[in-house]
Amino acid sequence: MTQLLSMLSFPAWIDPEVLRWPVTGTYLALMAVIGVYGLHRYWLVFLYGRHRQVRPRPEQRYEQVPRVTVQLPMFNEGAVVHRIIDAACEIDYPTDRLQIQVVDDSTDSSADLARQRVDYWVQRGVDVQYLHREDRSGYKAGALEDATKFATGELIAIFDADFIPPTAFLKRTVHYFTDPRLGMVQTRWAHINRNDSILTRGQAIFLDGHFVIEHTARNRSGAWINFNGTAGLWRREAIESAGGWQHDTLTEDVDLSYRAQLAGWQFLFLPWVQCPAELPPEINSFKSQQHRWTKGSIQTAIKLLPTVMRADVPKKVKIEAFFHLTSPMVYLYITLFAMLFYPAIAMNIKPFGEGSWFAVAAGLSLFGLGTVSATVFYIASQRAQKRSALGTLAQVPVLMAIGIGIALNNAIACVEALLGHESAFIRTPKYNTTSACGTAPGVPPAIPAELPGVTGQVADQDELTPPERLGGGIARVIPIPSMKRSVCLLELGMGFYMLACVWMSLHAEYAVISLPFLVLFASGYLYVGSTSLWVHLRVHLESRRPLPQPA
Repeated sequence: MTQLLSMLSFPAWIDPEVLRWPVTGTYLALMAVIGVYGLHRYWLVFLYGRHRQVRPRPEQRYEQVPRVTVQLPMFNEGAVVHRIIDAACEIDYPTDRLQIQVVDDSTDSSADLARQRVDYWVQRGVDVQYLHREDRSGYKAGALEDATKFATGELIAIFDADFIPPTAFLKRTVHYFTDPRLGMVQTRWAHINRNDSILTRGQAIFLDGHFVIEHTARNRSGAWINFNGTAGLWRREAIESAGGWQHDTLTEDVDLSYRAQLAGWQFLFLPWVQCPAELPPEINSFKSQQHRWTKGSIQTAIKLLPTVMRADVPKKVKIEAFFHLTSPMVYLYITLFAMLFYPAIAMNIKPFGEGSWFAVAAGLSLFGLGTVSATVFYIASQRAQKRSALGTLAQVPVLMAIGIGIALNNAIACVEALLGHESAFIRTPKYNTTSACGTAPGVPPAIPAELPGVTGQVADQDELTPPERLGGGIARVIPIPSMKRSVCLLELGMGFYMLACVWMSLHAEYAVISLPFLVLFASGYLYVGSTSLWVHLRVHLESRRPLPQPA
């Protein structure tokens, strides 16, 4: 046993004493930084508890409602194109005050599906416009910027293709704009496939924490929030006065949000107005989405945080803007922290002394600021929706494993942003998963059994069912070229590295206390790495299998 431990120790040519203090200093610094963000998570829960009963009402109501343009940005969304266009065209609002814009950059057959559906609604008197670009310059931001030139509404609602806007969406949001200072209203995302798998349940809880706790805490306490790219309603003047849509970051929504609030516009979050949407049902779609959000947030921080810090705004706005825009950096800190586990165990690092009260207090503080703060944060988000606290507590280890597992993927995104590495806007694939899991109460079906407005006329299911449509599971995985197998291999490598640390901690008495954390890290990296690699394998196998031909 001693011989095996020595094999995992440092090579003879490396003097551990030379590295001891640099490693110890870095280890403590990372613990402190991660702890600060954990402490801030407690602060958000506190602010949420203080303001959760505040329910803003419109100052007055319009006698004649303003004209609204609903924009539906999409790119190769064949699986959901009918669903989103139908839902938008069925929004309950005066027809002479509503314009629908299908903002389509598609390069595949989904463009024809969108045109057909637009023609269908045009024939029924709906003011719906199909806009198609020959290139994707500026990606989503560029598409929205171009489309706004043809918009007739003074208010602009935006829905991504995987969302299903409720029919009452505008009636429940538009009257808040009687306040001339209001620039944007954001509503809460609901999740039509939250119970499909461990992955979708985890994503749902992650997003609930962001919307229910973070948005409510910041907005009601007077700090700034961001538009989440969809399920929101903008005052057109706010977009234009802030400089319009810009595409120098991957989170054009966060970028515009901060520029608009710097220009003096106020934002409002309405958690009781929910807009159902599809969660990425497979790991590589989730990782791609997380990579884009993480990188874009850091790009926005680099671009705008100095301006926010110099602006004549309250200190609480500046503090929350800092934590909001820089919070993705925690993924990089966690990855570096994990990489230090091996040298910390091998060198028997005890920065606070062995058995001292200070050492015990430091260990408990790290546990409280890291693990417990996340637990409290997510339980609070679920209790606010009347979900079981015990049920959420049982899911916390899985949540933390997923969060740790994607840390390497997101750390790479942080590094790319810090180095100024440019990358394309990769849209998250849509699968139309409602066909597999049913719908939540009050959510329209994925594709109506009858064509809207035509009683008794059954839709052509072959026409409305793209190859990517789910049927009890993912029939065909939609490939994401930007997701490299090398990242999966690195994640698996980190998983096996953590297993080595687990083995060392089992045979090093001073490190046994870290065993639960090491197991959690190993589980997270191995789960994300292996499932991601399996998806790559499925894509490879399916690329060699021809698509089924229609009968």
